[in-house]
Amino acid sequence: MKKIYLLFILFVILGVPFSETKAQSSNDSSIVYFTRDISPAGVMKLFDYLKDSVHGNVGIKVHFGEDGNEYYVPATMVEPLCNYLKATLIETNVAYRGRRRYTNSHIQLARDHGFTFAPIDILDTGGTLVMPIENGVRFKNALIGKNIEKYETIIYFTHFKGHGSAGFGGCIKNVSMGMATPEGKKLMHTNNFPVTDTAKCTRCGDCIKDCPANAITLNPLTIDKEKCIGCGKCITTCTNDAINAPDNGEKTKRFLEGLVEYAKPVTEFRNSIYFNIIINVSPSCDCSGNPKKPFVQDIGILMSTDIVAIEAAAHDMVDAAHQCDDAFMKENSVSGKHQIEYAYQLKMGNKKYKIIEVK
Repeated sequence: MKKIYLLFILFVILGVPFSETKAQSSNDSSIVYFTRDISPAGVMKLFDYLKDSVHGNVGIKVHFGEDGNEYYVPATMVEPLCNYLKATLIETNVAYRGRRRYTNSHIQLARDHGFTFAPIDILDTGGTLVMPIENGVRFKNALIGKNIEKYETIIYFTHFKGHGSAGFGGCIKNVSMGMATPEGKKLMHTNNFPVTDTAKCTRCGDCIKDCPANAITLNPLTIDKEKCIGCGKCITTCTNDAINAPDNGEKTKRFLEGLVEYAKPVTEFRNSIYFNIIINVSPSCDCSGNPKKPFVQDIGILMSTDIVAIEAAAHDMVDAAHQCDDAFMKENSVSGKHQIEYAYQLKMGNKKYKIIEVK
């Protein structure tokens, strides 16, 4: 671990390509573009390398944020590219209570958060597109917002951060949960119920405030499995370890594999470009209305056409910055690295990558 950290310091101070520690420049590594310029100009400088691959109607998939959470990708980061491409901002509704559950209030939330510069398409308003999952084990079909059919190129803007159930949330989760219908989201979360330790509960009530399904009661601490949607918000909200991921074993593995399988047909359906914005790296998901503070300094922006490579690169950078082998395991007690490994097994991309730094 010390070696990785020292290499990261060289990367930050001297500009040494971080990828040289993971994969040499060869035919079996995928290119991941990187800039330390965390700004709209930085996004445009990166995009210049892949602009010729864009064709047809363009949708930009971005999380519009949650009430009470300020860590989502800011609208200003997306605006210049969206305007340049004359793109549509795309999202899907969620399965839990709040403004993102219904189309009209979801769009109003987006406008309130600054996404006023382009039309917004909530993909599931057009119904459900059933997409077969080749070699799927957890699922045979993915339920995706049907309006995805309107776009030939999709650009995914993703805030790379933690997640109580998935370990981390990156491009894979932005594609799977982000493009699924509310019913698809529920199916992915099925049987992913947190476990409780009543002896550690201080009855502070923070988990109740952050639960989008109104599934938690106190005295004693109890989670109603009939109401729980398995989102994992309560896991990162609780600071007393009274609520934890479900055994962090087979159930977590099933959940991560379900995420990856749902993403697979979507990534194959349309021309795709992926951005991981490594800023405000909180242990909490952007869906949390009460997120924990970031645990590393902002790092930069990654871009690639390989969803596996960009996830591997982002995770490696956060690990190095946090001086450990698995930053999200350290912060959330859940490792999400199986997302990367399983996506590689499903031939969705390459774990080996080469960073090309754009200054």
